[in-house]
Amino acid sequence: MLYITRFAEDWRFYGALSLGVIFSICVHEFCHAYAALKEGDPTAAERGHLTLNPLKQMGWWSLVMFAMVGIAWGRVPVDPSRMRRKWSRAWVAAAGPLANLGLFLIFAALGAAAIGSGRSDLPFAVEVFLRVSAMNMVLFILNLLPAPGLDGWTVLAYFFPRLNRTDSEWINGSSLVMLILIFAGIRYLCFAGDFLTVLTVRGLLLLTGAA
Repeated sequence: MLYITRFAEDWRFYGALSLGVIFSICVHEFCHAYAALKEGDPTAAERGHLTLNPLKQMGWWSLVMFAMVGIAWGRVPVDPSRMRRKWSRAWVAAAGPLANLGLFLIFAALGAAAIGSGRSDLPFAVEVFLRVSAMNMVLFILNLLPAPGLDGWTVLAYFFPRLNRTDSEWINGSSLVMLILIFAGIRYLCFAGDFLTVLTVRGLLLLTGAA
């Protein structure tokens, strides 16, 4: 089912969820750019990526694809040769997924607070908060997969430097295989995101005595 069909089902939820996910992707890319700058590489900053503007961080094609089928991406240019430390590239790569982990916790906390308030006029907000939280967990897990082109590959390459010298044909082939596996398993990733969100919210409600 195309993502755009959610617009006809509930345009308010479609709009709120889309804004939440687009914001999360932009924060992800901003954190890459900011971490690179702090590690001595101003490439992304020089090209205007210290922003939350989705047109800069994602581009029109990514935004259209997300609106239609729910698939989006962003990319920040980095130059590892300008970074200060040998582990800088891994840290810059990890900064994006860690931002999604932080957003996962923030939106889960907002959802828990809305539920704990007991107000009857907040079910829409609760649903949006929990769904955006779950999507950030999906982004966190997805980006840390050890596949070429994803942040997890760059982090793994720090511990196994030979991965940086892998034949390009092998990288292209493994990227295709991983892409197929991701599409095949996306519903399981979403299930994991939902499960961890519910678990986190329940834990927060128990901690605050609102459960």
